[in-house]
Amino acid sequence: MASSLDRRSFFLPLVIGHILLAWLTLVGWERSPYGRYLGHQWTQIGIAESICHALPAGRIVLPALLYVSGWVLMAVAMMLPTVVPLLSIFGRLTAERPDRSTLQTLIVVGYLVVWCAFGLAAHLADAVVHAIVLNSAWLTFNGWFIGACILALAGAFQFTALKYHCLDRCRTPFSFVNQHWRGQSASRHAFLLGMHHGIFCVGCCWAIMLLMFVVGTGSIGWMLVISALMASEKNMPWGKKLSAPLGAALLACAAGVVIVEVWP
Repeated sequence: MASSLDRRSFFLPLVIGHILLAWLTLVGWERSPYGRYLGHQWTQIGIAESICHALPAGRIVLPALLYVSGWVLMAVAMMLPTVVPLLSIFGRLTAERPDRSTLQTLIVVGYLVVWCAFGLAAHLADAVVHAIVLNSAWLTFNGWFIGACILALAGAFQFTALKYHCLDRCRTPFSFVNQHWRGQSASRHAFLLGMHHGIFCVGCCWAIMLLMFVVGTGSIGWMLVISALMASEKNMPWGKKLSAPLGAALLACAAGVVIVEVWP
């Protein structure tokens, strides 16, 4: 009985421990002499820039791999907390399976794969934006315009049907597991369960995550704020009521940036 209880109660504390470790790593990284490398442009400075220029296709392949690695750390810290309720429910439904912890691990892996794909796409889009800025004298001296556009996009998305559809799916983990888990081909279905949940999570939170490119991907303080907002939206009983006020606040911030910059 004791060994069975230990086996059942082991996984979620381990996940929570990994989340705390990811946050501690980010905090320590930011405070270290290498804190400047936490930002998404770090392959453009110092020894990283030299390596990227020296390797074949290094300016594309190496930054992409390193961005994904850094994004995984941020995804574990910021996004994994929002999947804990689903893991808890799945753990209870599969409590008698000897491979329960392995299946939960596959859910986490599938979930993080989706967020890694989004992170890579976001960084590639960011590289395109930087290339456009370098070729535009006006944008070079008016970078605030891009920040205002991202704020407005994130704010407007909070009022869309897609936002609420994805948020509803993320807020009902039991029905989500009931729909996607069949127990046959267990490993594959567990991985796909994590991917499906990750897709809806990205659909719910992608616009808010883009704010990291406005406030700085290396800002631990803003990571905590954005993570708390997303976790509250998805996990708190009153979380759904947060979406519209958050959208209005983001639109107001975008308008404020424009007014400050263009007011005579």
